[in-house]
Amino acid sequence: MPAILQYDFMVRALIGGVLVGGLAPVLGTFLVLRRFSLLSDTLAHVALFGVAVGFAVNVYPTLTTFVAVTIAAVVMEVLRSRGRLPGDAVLAVALYSSLAAAVVVISAAQGFNVDLLGFLFGSILTITELDLWLLGGLAFFVVIGVTAFFTELAQTSFDDALARVSGIKVDWVNLGLAVLAAATITLAMRIMGVLLVGALIVIPVLVGQGVTNSLRTAFIVASGVGMISAVTGLTIAFYQDIPGGGAIVLVAVALLGVSMAWRRLRRHSS
Repeated sequence: MPAILQYDFMVRALIGGVLVGGLAPVLGTFLVLRRFSLLSDTLAHVALFGVAVGFAVNVYPTLTTFVAVTIAAVVMEVLRSRGRLPGDAVLAVALYSSLAAAVVVISAAQGFNVDLLGFLFGSILTITELDLWLLGGLAFFVVIGVTAFFTELAQTSFDDALARVSGIKVDWVNLGLAVLAAATITLAMRIMGVLLVGALIVIPVLVGQGVTNSLRTAFIVASGVGMISAVTGLTIAFYQDIPGGGAIVLVAVALLGVSMAWRRLRRHSS
């Protein structure tokens, strides 16, 4: 048996990595299509605030993070959909305000500690069986939701106005997507860290879109790239003693580079 599988924490990390790697790009596909990729980074900074609050008040950080990120996702979607602020302005305000609030809370809580750094950059040692059950449950709901509302999600992503004319409840679809993205970021931060989780939501999607013109096929490719990146990155992290989140992102970026090179070669050969 490989050494990496002899440790329970690595087995949990690999299972969690497969779940996160397969799940994040599914939601990321719709965010990228809407040119709303920075939503993941914005919510990740909100997640930092949620983690800081959790440590400050001695409450399970995942719970406070989910509450903070969900509220932020809902508020941003309401502001954007009602035209109170442009979409990029909403993201900027939420990102900077949450980062500032996180700095204040962290300072009041006597600064950073080892546990908080684990949330920032990811730590395979912090993954628990509860996290895996929560990830599995979230993956189930995402698969069911995307399968049941694929047409609505696709139409609202490609043409928001046309979707409204077609009778689709665009506001509810967007709100549901925002909440699912919030839950995914909250649970994925254990492996990726709040500063890197957005990369796994966006980069595999770019690979999928680069190698196929079919939305459904792009889903499959993006999820596959996410899972491969997670497993490969965590394996490298284990044997080289480096942060798992960083290794996963670097593998994903390498796969993006390969896909871009392959696409260029195919274009020149045709």
